[in-house]
Amino acid sequence: MNEESSSMENSWHMVDNLSTEQKAIKKEAIYFIEEKINNSQKGVFIIEGQAGTGKSVLVTALFEKIQESSKEKKSKIYGTKNFVLVNHPEMLKFYKRVAGKSDNLLKKNFERPTTFINRCKKEVKYADVVIVDEAHLLLTKRDSYNHFDQENQLEEILKYAKVVILIFDNKQVLKAKSYWSTEKLMSLLKETDIKIKHLRQQFRIEANSAVKEWITAFCEKEILKLPSSQNFDFRIMDDANEMYQLIRMHNENVGTSRVLATYDFPYRLDGKDYFVNAGNLQLRWDRSKPQEKLAWAEREDTIDEVGSVYTIQGFDLNYAGIILGPSVGYDKVKEELILYSEFYEDQAAFNGVKLLGINQMNVKERLMLNAMNVLLTRPKKGLYIYAVNDDLRKRLLR
Repeated sequence: MNEESSSMENSWHMVDNLSTEQKAIKKEAIYFIEEKINNSQKGVFIIEGQAGTGKSVLVTALFEKIQESSKEKKSKIYGTKNFVLVNHPEMLKFYKRVAGKSDNLLKKNFERPTTFINRCKKEVKYADVVIVDEAHLLLTKRDSYNHFDQENQLEEILKYAKVVILIFDNKQVLKAKSYWSTEKLMSLLKETDIKIKHLRQQFRIEANSAVKEWITAFCEKEILKLPSSQNFDFRIMDDANEMYQLIRMHNENVGTSRVLATYDFPYRLDGKDYFVNAGNLQLRWDRSKPQEKLAWAEREDTIDEVGSVYTIQGFDLNYAGIILGPSVGYDKVKEELILYSEFYEDQAAFNGVKLLGINQMNVKERLMLNAMNVLLTRPKKGLYIYAVNDDLRKRLLR
């Protein structure tokens, strides 16, 4: 097994070593499914958890149990047809690889939401249990790019499933076309029987509470005092190339270490190479390889690339070097972060903001902060930050 696949392998082995919290929620979810599977009212079981709380591991373990029970004649869910949906191509690759390691899981039971919806509509077929991982990525409006012609993906999924399990984190919403709030979610589910559980234990970041609090505050524009030294290697960098060399060293020693950046550098899906320029460092943006079986974070060649929020969301890294681009600055008067949405290269993320009927600048800022939160919560062992904005870099180094 190479170093790059170790993250996925570890996630698979963790399925057999769930925490007490994960086991309890898994048990409750199974009981909920058994109770609601033949009920006339739709059942929706929501699992909320922030980044690093073991959501994907729980999804795998839960679906493994569901599929195992569906084959047992004495089970209440015997003969059921069940699916896992995820609106994230890199995570779908991960799940299909997991399916290849289990006798109970089949690759065909893992799909993108639009694929599932369109197939069920065309074939007039229905599912029994549907688990939606990364449910915060479900579309809340039409999207021709993703071949979705209806108004809301969750609403469509509910038409074709008896029980839906939603894995949700509203701090990982990245686009206006999938803009979810807890209030919006509850409004859509008002006709269903709902149960909500929360994952709170942090598994990813192997650091004390001071580091976690610093990251949480930073993603709300507040800059706290830097935590004291500890086993978790947390540094503010004055040299982007030096940060990259650290990442290369860690990748050589422990694997799965990458440079990531906010979406502040030009990128197009036209087959050409695009580059991230930060101080004295120039690295290629991640290349789109939809046919590649391995996810971006698991491929050896991507050590020479910079990952975006879309390629890294849902994955663990050992060490991460984060480039905060021109959209992230520092307000000297308010002494807090300031976000420049005009410098954010992912302007497509803002499409549909006007239709939400709420303050546009607040929504744009929230989406940008959410993206930053995803980046900063990837690493387990160490986090390095380099800010392109001079004022912000000086403030962080102070």
